[in-house]
Amino acid sequence: MTAQAPLSPSPERALPTQEARMSRFLIVLGLVIVAIGVLWPFLGRLGLGRLPGDLVIQRGNFSFYFPLATCIIVSVLLSVVLWLFNR
Repeated sequence: MTAQAPLSPSPERALPTQEARMSRFLIVLGLVIVAIGVLWPFLGRLGLGRLPGDLVIQRGNFSFYFPLATCIIVSVLLSVVLWLFNR
């Protein structure tokens, strides 16, 4: 009998570090989007989207809505959460 070499992962199956990180990032991003979609009805009850800094223009059959204050608050909250995770 001949001795066989130890099994090593084939080059086709091994993911480089950068690809593995990108895969994890995309999975986490997808989960975050799903979580936001599930929580959206509850966040609407808190008043997000109807804050004093949100711009609403209605003229005849045209309406324009830009949630400026809501975007700023969500951005600050996400920045704090991501900063805490990276510490």
